[in-house]
Formats: sequence, C-alpha cells, structure tokens
Amino acid sequence: MRFTNSLGISAARCGIVCAALLCATRFLATAAQPGTAQTKQQTSRKAVATSTWSKYDCGDGVELRVSAASASQGSLLLVEVRSGKPLTAVAGSWTDKDIPFWQANAAAAKGTYRWRAFLGLDLELAAGEYKLSVSGKSDAGEAVACAATIGVRAGKFATEKLTVAPNFVEPNPEQLAKAQEDGRKLREIFATVTPETLWTGRFRVPLDGVKTGGNFGKRRVLNGHPNSPHTGVDFPAPTGTPVHAAQRGRVVLAELLYYSGNTVVVDHGWGVYTLYGHFSEIDVKSGEMVDSGAILGKVGATGRVTGPHLHWGLTVDRARVNALQIVALGKELAAE
Repeated sequence: MRFTNSLGISAARCGIVCAALLCATRFLATAAQPGTAQTKQQTSRKAVATSTWSKYDCGDGVELRVSAASASQGSLLLVEVRSGKPLTAVAGSWTDKDIPFWQANAAAAKGTYRWRAFLGLDLELAAGEYKLSVSGKSDAGEAVACAATIGVRAGKFATEKLTVAPNFVEPNPEQLAKAQEDGRKLREIFATVTPETLWTGRFRVPLDGVKTGGNFGKRRVLNGHPNSPHTGVDFPAPTGTPVHAAQRGRVVLAELLYYSGNTVVVDHGWGVYTLYGHFSEIDVKSGEMVDSGAILGKVGATGRVTGPHLHWGLTVDRARVNALQIVALGKELAAE
C-alpha cells in the first residue's frame, strides 16, 4: 500500500449496466492466514455481542469493537479501538492488507481515546472466516494487540442478460488499449491511501430526493457473454440531473473513460474513494477540493449504458463495496 499527500491522481472505475471495465481492473482479495499476535496482553478473546457491535477485550483497558461479527460479500464494516490512555501507531491487518486507522475523539467520553477504520469486504472475497489483527503501543512503549474473527457470507446476487453495443463487449485493439489504460489508472489510484480524513460527518446519496438504488453485485451476461459483477449502485434519472459529491474530498479524476463514460472519482482520505459514472457533462477538475453536496456533473448516458442513469461506486482500501452502506453508517460517522 502506498501513502501520499499528492493533490491529484489519475484514476477511474468500472462500467455500468455491465462492469466490463472490471475485466481490466478486478481486484481479487486473498484470504488472510491466521497468525499469532505477540504482546503482553491476551489477544483474540471471545466476542461479546452488545447491540449491533461485537466487542473484544484486549486487556489493559483496551477494547476492540466491530460493527458486525459477520457480513456478506460487498459489505462495509466499521472498526473501533477504545482505550483509557493514549496509544500510538494504531494499525490493522485484514486479508493480507494494511488497514489504516484515524483518531476520532470528538464524541468520546472524557478519558476515552478512540481510533477507527473502515473494513471493506470485497465483492468477490471468498466466503469464510478471516482474521482482523489490530496493534498499537502505549505511551510507555508497551505493545498492545488484539484480534477478531470476521465471518464473510456469500452474497445473494442476481444474474441478468443485457444487450449492448458490440464494441463494448468485443472492443477493437484501439478501444481495448483505451480500456486497459483506464484500468491502470484505476488500480493506481485505489492503491494509494491519503493519510488524512477529508470527509466531515455523514455520507449522502449523490442524487437529491433519492434514498436507494439497485444492481450492486449483479452478475451480467452481455450479448451472451458472461461478464464481471457490477460493482456500483445504479440510480436511473433524467439526463441533466445534478450529481452531488457524497462527502467532502479531493477530485482525483474527471475525464472520459471507455466503459463508464464521463467519470469523476473523489478521494475522501484513508483509502476511501467514490466513483460517479456516465455523466452527460463534468463540472469539476482533477485536483479540486469539493464539499459534501457540491455538484460534480450531470446524469447522462455516456459509455456502456442502456439508458441515462448514475453509476455510483465505493472502494475502500481497494475493496469494492456497496456504496449505500457508507450512507447507512451516518449516525456513527456523525458522532465523530
């Protein structure tokens, strides 16, 4: 994983009514193998479910909390470390990937310190149990470590058959080269983590007056050819409908991509990216900081589509997850 504070990075994302860009940009998560944390405290203690959170006693006044002990493919979880004393170097590991934590103390009780992280269960992560490991150090330099086992259930995703323009299923060499370059940009940006919280509070749905969308995870058969799963949420809307930023962040891509058409990608910090596809027009530029609700562009039907709509994607630490789930965490994020 590469960390950066750069102001602009080129990137893009999967397509729409199919997700063929994913052919060039599929990120296959690898199951993490259980390990043994070395620390003075006991680790991997039995979880005690309280409300919707699972809690793990890490010893020495430190507690690990996970918003759910299990979830299906494509889900987003919130992880929290609570301590009665300051900690440093708080970090996590999940499916062989580093999980970055940020400090979130605004709503903590006096004398309580909190660090948080998002845990993305990739759309194609194999069902099973995976170990989440968390570590840190006390002011005295003593190691603090804890672990939790997170169950991943197979998602229940429908399959649908669609007919699209032939060049979007079997592109010619020039078109294929463009799609592959788009995929390279996408991989580059999603492998980059800005070590800063750019968002402030709740995430929102990018269309006004809309609360939900569909098609996330659907398996697509395009012109008779099986294709990659659909990695975003679709919102049908008339051409020209304003599209708003889901939260504050930095625009890192604003350009035409082969499959997703006119596309905008926003970096929200800590490996959290939202993607907006198929615009009729783009109203922002790469490198521009935008506030939550800022207009990024307008709904359209560019790229591979069957009609005007917004394709909204969410990638968290390279895991492709259902964007609506970060909206569902609004109460928790607002409490920061």
